[in-house]
Amino acid sequence: MNKKKAFITGITGQDGSYLAEILLEKDYEVYGMVRRSSTFNRSRIDHLQGELELVYGDLGDSSVLNQLMRTIRPDEVYNLGAQSQVHISFDVPEYTADVVGTGVLRLLDAIREGDLHCRFYQASSSEMFGKVVEVPQRETTPFYPRSPYGVAKVYGYWITRNYRESYGMHATNGILFNHESPRRGENFVTRKITLGVGQILRGETDKLRLGNLDAKRDWGYARDYMEGAWRMLQQEEPDDYVLATNETHSVRECLEVAFGHAGLDWQQYVEVDERYIRPAEVDELIGDYSKAKAQLGWEPTVRFEELIRMMVDADR
Repeated sequence: MNKKKAFITGITGQDGSYLAEILLEKDYEVYGMVRRSSTFNRSRIDHLQGELELVYGDLGDSSVLNQLMRTIRPDEVYNLGAQSQVHISFDVPEYTADVVGTGVLRLLDAIREGDLHCRFYQASSSEMFGKVVEVPQRETTPFYPRSPYGVAKVYGYWITRNYRESYGMHATNGILFNHESPRRGENFVTRKITLGVGQILRGETDKLRLGNLDAKRDWGYARDYMEGAWRMLQQEEPDDYVLATNETHSVRECLEVAFGHAGLDWQQYVEVDERYIRPAEVDELIGDYSKAKAQLGWEPTVRFEELIRMMVDADR
């Protein structure tokens, strides 16, 4: 029996590396798309070398996406590639719109034009809810994005639904709330905090500069969420699902847990820096994952405090 083939954009990122591990454990053939660069940034998947196949491509280049879909002909496509920094999206709004928004269209069209009968997963985001109109947020909550990144993700969400409804594609949106791990990018707030703890313990710095300490997020464990993404594509019918923990915690609470785990008082080391305050802030995100629990049998296995302690232990 032939192995299932999976194609992952963003395979060198946090989510892509966990998803690749999960799929390899399930005996898939895994193809990951990477951009050409003068330096290698593949540390998260170094341990998988020889187990997966990397191919060059870019979400900004429809010709190469068409070629990859025609030649690989995957059974499942996971679109995790993005300019994923909300703060940076204000600095590079056009690039963010092109990759995070139009990139989804290019990939969906490559699947359609290649006449692939594959299943497609779009990494949607809780940032689409933005200035929330109800608490907690669920699949039916209206979107009100507060950043170029959030706006681009809303386009990606709707074009995925449009292709599902227009062309009968098995195309699913996973609306994932914040998910962290020791592999999280170093400019995301949780990782900035846990890296800062490590640097302070080693005497490399005595200050950690952050933005809004009162911002609240629903933080879960990235590997749990990638297991959920896989489960979505195993369903007979495509649909949209929220993955979250249904708990909200502030950046301040994150500081208390992280520094407390290292025996430090965060107030002695942390300074608020106006440079890290967003032009438009998302104040409180908390997700209702009851649909995913009922239909996918999914729920988070790692909760907030355990997650932050895990990240501190990795970074110290």
